[in-house]
Amino acid sequence: MITVMNRIAVKPEYAERFEERFRDRARLVDEMPGFVSNQVLRPVNPQEPYIVLTLWNSRAEFEAWTHSDAFIQGHARSGSLPKEAFSGPNSLEIHEVFQDSGRPDLAPEPRGEAFKPH
Repeated sequence: MITVMNRIAVKPEYAERFEERFRDRARLVDEMPGFVSNQVLRPVNPQEPYIVLTLWNSRAEFEAWTHSDAFIQGHARSGSLPKEAFSGPNSLEIHEVFQDSGRPDLAPEPRGEAFKPH
């Protein structure tokens, strides 16, 4: 299992529009093999980023998503907010789950190479 976190720095005056974009998302990822869940986390402290967190059964299934037509369609609206809505660049983090207290039988994700987005 892996987690994928996209940290997105949104200026406060654009927060509601940003959240609305996720409420109305295409939901194409929900149908992808290996997809577990998608959470959008709102920052509590000022100047901290939103976090878009997805969980995947495996890295291979996540990477298949990033190369799919559904990925392109699902991200087609990602430019719907103006550049000034963001206070900095996005930061993508991928983590391999090697232990989960809620799933003691989970096989750890094998250690992989660095992810290279296309």
